[in-house]
Amino acid sequence: MNSDSDLQIAGDILAVQHLLQPAKEHPTTVAEFAGLARSIAADRSQWAPLVAYDATTRWYHRLRTGPGYEVWLLSWLPGQGTGAHDHGGSTGYYTVLEGELTERTEEGARTLTGGARDASGTVSGRVVTPGRVHELVNDSLEPAVSLHLYFPGLTDMPMHGRAGVVHRFAPSARSVVPA
Repeated sequence: MNSDSDLQIAGDILAVQHLLQPAKEHPTTVAEFAGLARSIAADRSQWAPLVAYDATTRWYHRLRTGPGYEVWLLSWLPGQGTGAHDHGGSTGYYTVLEGELTERTEEGARTLTGGARDASGTVSGRVVTPGRVHELVNDSLEPAVSLHLYFPGLTDMPMHGRAGVVHRFAPSARSVVPA
């Protein structure tokens, strides 16, 4: 009977740094971006002190940037919304931190509530693929706060009407109103 454990046989893997994978500098998959959103959402000290509200339009603040991605913090008063739009060639991921937002697509409407968790206990979020048309709106009577990630960073945001694309935004750090 062998009493040696595999660890004793193999040695301490952490002592052999050249065998370890290098740490990633930034997220590269949807799952990793969702993980980044969850970690930011879980740490209120990163975002809560920054939240402000604007009675005339959604308030937004670029919270973080990385190689090819952006993280935005948005606040929504009751009735504020985006209008139908897509994110051009960017993949989006959003989660609601406080309050609730309704997403409308061709398939119907879905409400996401701040702090809501899925069946696994993970904070719920929504992936928006490049070119997918959707609209977000605060249909509730309370303010809402949401977190949005874009990869690559948002460079095109076509607005849609009944006849298709109505106009296009070419967002910049000063002009973008992400959704």
